[in-house]
Amino acid sequence: MKRKSQGDPSRDTIAAIITPPGEGGLGAIRISGPGAHSVIERIFRPAESDVSAGRMFHLYYGHIVDVNSGVIDEVTMAEMPEGKSYTGQKQAEIFCHGGRFVLQRILEEIFRFNVRPAEPGEFTRRAFLAGRIDLARAEAVAELVASKTEYSYSAARKNLLGLLSERIEKLRTRAVELIAEIEASIDFPDEALETAERNRLVAMIDDMIADAGELVGSYKAGRIIKEGYRIAITGRPNAGKSSLFNVLLNQNRALVTPTPGTTRDYLTEWIDLDGVAVSITDTAGLRSGAGPIEKAGMASALKILKESDRVVWIADISRKSWRKELTADLDEYGSGHSILMILNKIDKLKDLDKKKGGKTSFSRRGGTAVPISCKTKAGMGALRRALVGRIRDSMPDLTDGIVVTSGRHKRKLENFLRSLKRVRKGIERAISPELAAFEMRQGINEIDEITGRIYNEEILDRIFSRFCVGK
Repeated sequence: MKRKSQGDPSRDTIAAIITPPGEGGLGAIRISGPGAHSVIERIFRPAESDVSAGRMFHLYYGHIVDVNSGVIDEVTMAEMPEGKSYTGQKQAEIFCHGGRFVLQRILEEIFRFNVRPAEPGEFTRRAFLAGRIDLARAEAVAELVASKTEYSYSAARKNLLGLLSERIEKLRTRAVELIAEIEASIDFPDEALETAERNRLVAMIDDMIADAGELVGSYKAGRIIKEGYRIAITGRPNAGKSSLFNVLLNQNRALVTPTPGTTRDYLTEWIDLDGVAVSITDTAGLRSGAGPIEKAGMASALKILKESDRVVWIADISRKSWRKELTADLDEYGSGHSILMILNKIDKLKDLDKKKGGKTSFSRRGGTAVPISCKTKAGMGALRRALVGRIRDSMPDLTDGIVVTSGRHKRKLENFLRSLKRVRKGIERAISPELAAFEMRQGINEIDEITGRIYNEEILDRIFSRFCVGK
């Protein structure tokens, strides 16, 4: 296996499998770097002997051969010139049969010719360094590959198309214009800014604060899009938490027994709920008088509740004292949580009364409880609609909106906002134009790190290490 060169590693010729692991009808390998064409000349033989495989963007049919001219596989191959490939370098892509052994065998042959394995995200990193895409769009590549739902795909696609970058560049342009306005007053140091001029500059800043604040505010929904909507199921032991968990997953994932306190730890699974990735966690029951193991489970349950976007609080209404218990539990543990209340085991009630004040009615500040039966599945449609409704209320309109899904981008925008606010306060207090211009430049540097106008190797290493090999 070849190691990175001691010089510029971006000038190494690299190769990797670019299709997912596992067997398939088709597999693909990418070669990028100065030696890509030379490698193809050595290992690829066109099927027609009078055809020269040197035409760019032309798909050739032929065979990959080893050093002894033995055929490894029947393939198609295309080459791309420097400046017009994904990486911006000379590039070749081989499309072979999708077996892992075949792909590895071809890679081994490629590595014979001064080619090293590509590191995670190295192809996209080279695309950024070559100016093919900016850093925000490079990060969107990983998000698009990882997208599991319509929402995550839509947000990543918009960022990959450069819509977030365009928004950042517009903010940057206005910030540069503001610096020009501020620095114009430096030529006249003895003349203080008049009130009307200060008000005009403050208005410019307020517009930028509103735009940047909107992007920062979108991260709450963006985090849900990228990481999933987190739901925690809680309640007293034997209320039906694990049963509800299994019903929502449509599989028997959690152990269900009539013995209270069976769940001592927590289980988490993912589902796609109406286009949104939802993480559902079945937690340990909450009750007083628990033993040491149950108390440890309760402690982890309370931590999960705190980190969740929605808490599903389930109560067993076959118990005579369920109203009193549910009220006490919500008073003790429910503060600060967004709660959806569930009344389980309606199948055990003989005289089902759905009217207000009836046996399946319970309201509290924040909403009305949903009656269900995990055993008969009664009320599950209403429960799913209630969950989807609350999730939708947390999601943005992606038809024309831009959503920040990266924590890194959010932090940089927050720093930019702080600079704007300091400049605004400084202008109102008539501080020196030099200080205001310096502060504004600091803010611009922050958002320049989003698109990659400013970067260092540590930033790139951190970003691209999260990519998969082959991307």
